[in-house]
Amino acid sequence: MTDVPDTPAAPSGRLDPRYSDPTAGAPPWTEVERLIAEAELFWISTVRPDGRPHVTPLPAIWSSGALHFCTGPEERKARNLAENPHVVLTTGVNTWARGYDVVVEGRAERVGDDARLRGLAALWEEKYGDFWHFDVRDGHFHHGPGRAVVFSVAPHTIFGFGKGEPFSQTRWRFA
Repeated sequence: MTDVPDTPAAPSGRLDPRYSDPTAGAPPWTEVERLIAEAELFWISTVRPDGRPHVTPLPAIWSSGALHFCTGPEERKARNLAENPHVVLTTGVNTWARGYDVVVEGRAERVGDDARLRGLAALWEEKYGDFWHFDVRDGHFHHGPGRAVVFSVAPHTIFGFGKGEPFSQTRWRFA
C-alpha cells in the first residue's frame, strides 16, 4: 500500500545537529510518510494506571494523516488508554548500520463512526490480507467471535532516525 490518502500539508523536518552526522540531511516528509504507511508492524507504548510502561507489537494503518490501530476493549493497552490517552508507536528495522526508524508520539482517540470504520476496515484488509477482514457494526470492528475498538493517533511529534553513514535524527512537529 503505497498510496497515502487524505494527507494534510507536509510538515518540515528539523535535523538535530547534536545527534546527526554533519553530512546528513533531513529526509523529505513524503519519504517518511511512505515508510509509516508501508510498515507492517509497530510497537505501541502505553502507561498503566500505576505508572509502569506497557509495550506490545501490533499492525497499524496510516490514513488521513494519522495512525490507526485496533485492540480488544479488555486488553491491557485499551485499559491503559482509558486512563491516559498519550501513546508512542515505533517502527523500523532491527539493525544498527542501515535503515530508518520512526517514532510517532500523539494522543489516541477512539473511532466509533461506522462509516469511517468501514473505510479503515477496507484499508486493513488491503494492506494485511483477508486474515484481517473486519465487519463493522455498533462502533466496533468484529472479527470472528470478538470485537475490537479502533483508535486514531494524529501525531504531535514524529522522530526519524537514519542509521548508518550518515547517522541522523530529524523531528517533525504537527499542529
